[in-house]
Amino acid sequence: MALPICVTCGVQYAAEREDCPVCEDARQYVGLDGQRWTTLHELRGGHKNLIRDEGGLLAIGTEPKFAIGQRALLVGHSDGNVLWDCVSLLDAETEREIDSRGGLHAIAISHPHYYSTMVEWAHRFDCPVWLHEADREWVMRDDPKLRFWSGSTFDLRDGMTLIRCGGHFAGATVLHRGTDLLVGDVVQVIPDRGWVSFMYSFPNYIPLPESEIRSIEAALEPFEYERIYGAWWGTVIPADGKGIVRRSAQRYVDALNGKLPSTAAQKG
Repeated sequence: MALPICVTCGVQYAAEREDCPVCEDARQYVGLDGQRWTTLHELRGGHKNLIRDEGGLLAIGTEPKFAIGQRALLVGHSDGNVLWDCVSLLDAETEREIDSRGGLHAIAISHPHYYSTMVEWAHRFDCPVWLHEADREWVMRDDPKLRFWSGSTFDLRDGMTLIRCGGHFAGATVLHRGTDLLVGDVVQVIPDRGWVSFMYSFPNYIPLPESEIRSIEAALEPFEYERIYGAWWGTVIPADGKGIVRRSAQRYVDALNGKLPSTAAQKG
């Protein structure tokens, strides 16, 4: 049976149903035309994956844009490649490209909005998918390939660490490697590359409280990093990532407390 995929969030379900709990949650939304579904077969008929370099990493994103529109990143490692985040479309061209680069040793996903067709990917490349235990309730297609970690950090590979930040979701996670921080939209790369932002819901403009911002800041503080890779095409901050996160967290907290940034402060 062709398994249903939500058109709005891109998450694949284990069986046919009328509702999508991921979209009915306050952080997401059901489209104005109501709940709609597709399948992987149908998706392959009208979409393809664009595969290209993104700040030194191989990026995979679906065109025309589907669902939330994130792109995945292939992170090389001597022990095997890791796919960071995931997209709903898995097609023959994508499979060939990843196979030519040594396949996948693991998949790690930042939060439930990007769970997509993760089980399809895991079976095709015979690898586990690492998710934080705090977000288990959002798994809509359970499978033995899914592995759940708990706590504040998890050593995915030598030199690769998953960090639980929380905020956007209870188990919202980022990936640290060397001087790189891959954040999905747990830390949001915004058009002004001198800053980042944080939200409970981006489409519904629901902010996070100060306590959550400080928790994100504290989770990242032990790690050194320069580059930040966001969730969409072109969302790469090339340098001073840690400084930008620190300044942005303070700016966010100041705004929550009624101190809005001035033009002079922005330039300074």
